[in-house]
Amino acid sequence: MTAPTIVPRLNLHDTVTTALRGMILDGVLAPGEKIAERALCERFGISRTPLREALKVLASEGLIDLLPRRGATVAQITEADIRDLFPIMGALEGLAGELACARVDARDIRHLRALHDQMMDSYARRDEHRYLRQNRKIHETIFALARNPALSEMYQQILTRIHACRFILKKCDRDWAAAVAEHAEIMDALAQRDGARLSRLMRDHIAGTSARIALASLDGNEERDAV
Repeated sequence: MTAPTIVPRLNLHDTVTTALRGMILDGVLAPGEKIAERALCERFGISRTPLREALKVLASEGLIDLLPRRGATVAQITEADIRDLFPIMGALEGLAGELACARVDARDIRHLRALHDQMMDSYARRDEHRYLRQNRKIHETIFALARNPALSEMYQQILTRIHACRFILKKCDRDWAAAVAEHAEIMDALAQRDGARLSRLMRDHIAGTSARIALASLDGNEERDAV
């Protein structure tokens, strides 16, 4: 844990929930990791009551597993989650891309290009953690530009459920280069405001990620079976 981060008392419950959710989505708390309640209380400068209330909220979102007499752990994704959730994510991404293309202006394109350049810098430095954070910002921005709050809400719900995927899939150079190339095409379609092409690219991008995660999960299971 780093230096204490004192959480303001105003809206304490929501603030703690948001902070913990961010720690999970950013990988500070990894899938399968036991939640160290005392350490988190010290980090945030709070008692255990608001922390446990926040854990209940995150459990309802599928981010936390609450185990009787064993405390809480960060949830891990299952093969069923990959099979069931990624087609939904692909459909949402495709729709967001199509809607965004119809509504973006030159300033929006410049903003997305800046985010893409930051992500490419992270790729060049092989900073996977920063790369993933910038990647998520790009996708979230596209959803914001679609200007459909219900669509964005559904996206966030699915994104939360599949948070652990990024830790299953350790990027080899070939897969990482493929993902970067896909993002370059996505940016080109956005710049051209080609909604049909962007929709297809975003669905294919998610489908490819799903396939790589499923393969990585399978390889991991085979390794464990061999032990």
